[in-house]
Amino acid sequence: MTKEELRIHYMEKRMTLSPKKLEDISESICHTAFSNFQLEKKKISLFLPIERKKEINTYKIWEKATSFDAEVAVPKVNFKTNELKQILFESTDQLEISSYGIPEPKKGRVIAAEHFDIVFVPLLAIDTKGNRVGYGKGFYDRFLKKCSPRCKFIGLNHFDEFQDHIEGINFNDIKLDACITPGKIHRFV
Repeated sequence: MTKEELRIHYMEKRMTLSPKKLEDISESICHTAFSNFQLEKKKISLFLPIERKKEINTYKIWEKATSFDAEVAVPKVNFKTNELKQILFESTDQLEISSYGIPEPKKGRVIAAEHFDIVFVPLLAIDTKGNRVGYGKGFYDRFLKKCSPRCKFIGLNHFDEFQDHIEGINFNDIKLDACITPGKIHRFV
């Protein structure tokens, strides 16, 4: 399938999830993240969920990571420059919902891409090689290119399904190092 076909398919599938099922998926993914990755005292980039798109509840990862002295930053998107910057997330009081439904910090300390140890990456679909399909604007691909080679890119996927091949993957698409699904973790070589 093409990227666009996969976007449509998985957005539709995501919309059928009940609130209880989405919460169970989020709990499982959070547990797997902490069971498989050393997050203590790390610098972590974490997306916050767009509720209307039934994204994974990542607030649980933020709460637990900060209790382990991790510094967690969340993205703030600039649609004029097509870039995102990462702002230290210290309190939900920092947040406002953008016109796109994205919880974003109003203010805070910016953390440069090269300082991150782990980036949790949103996705709609993924293949067996670690290529992901996002919403199609390329924000994360541009951001990941600026990260240090030691940084780990970890996708969070609602479903245990992986594509054998995604039509339209190109040199601008950054592969992930791992992907956490409700059922397990997949590492890509």
